[in-house]
Amino acid sequence: MTGRGEAWRSAALAVAFVLIWGSAFNAARVVVLEWPPFWGLAFRFVATAPLLLGLAWATRSRWPGRADLGRVVVMGLLGTGGYLAFSWWAMSLIPSGLVALITAATPLVVALGEVLFFGRRPSPMAWIGLALGWGGVALLGGARVGGHLGNPGEGLGVGLALLGAASQAAGLLAFAPARGRVDLWSATAGQSLVSAALLLVLAVVMEGAPPTTASLPVWLSLAYSVTVVGVGGYALLFVLLRRFPPSTAAALQLLAPPVATLIGWAALGEVLGWADLAGGALTLTGLTLLFRARAREG
Repeated sequence: MTGRGEAWRSAALAVAFVLIWGSAFNAARVVVLEWPPFWGLAFRFVATAPLLLGLAWATRSRWPGRADLGRVVVMGLLGTGGYLAFSWWAMSLIPSGLVALITAATPLVVALGEVLFFGRRPSPMAWIGLALGWGGVALLGGARVGGHLGNPGEGLGVGLALLGAASQAAGLLAFAPARGRVDLWSATAGQSLVSAALLLVLAVVMEGAPPTTASLPVWLSLAYSVTVVGVGGYALLFVLLRRFPPSTAAALQLLAPPVATLIGWAALGEVLGWADLAGGALTLTGLTLLFRARAREG
């Protein structure tokens, strides 16, 4: 009975994580349709950073040593701040579900970086996964750039989403050597502080004065992004990393883009074309093969 109860708790945590991770894109879309994206994200980080600092203090997390501090800063600049800056900007131009599908390509960029910079040799299954994944990304981007839905800003939105995936991958590659040496809460709090500083600078330089008014949906979406996504999402991720193998946690993240697509369609009236859905399915299939190959290797 205890084992069955534990299995149900693990399943409930997994479902909650997927829902939160996917809905993060939809909440951001609500904000950027009314506010400039960098100011919206700056507000989110400024509000989230103190909460994460409090959790790091409450959990008595060790702060990164001098050797790892630079990696935390780079992760904050690229893996968190840069990634979300590009993603929120993209969501002001294209549907949140499409951004979620494109940025799911981050593991493909990480795998490519490992091949190019660290000499890692993927297995045949991993190569197939990479090929399928990049094929899906090409289909997603090609349909939009080619005027799939007739919006001239869509090509820019796709490009920004891809830059977001590349930025996150660069941050993850830089942070990877420190991952086993730093406490997750303190590292996340440090990254959030760096991201807040980055986004405040970007917002002032590129968007001018901050917005002074907002509708109720914007305030609710910001509150959701700060508390449920910015704190609760990471808390669930850390719990899942303790309960499941890394390959399982990675596979759960693959469910977030379809969830974001469904919520965007049902709640925000977003429409995706067949090429978008086919490209997303191809990308997620490739990522599944890549994760399976990594699980066998590791």
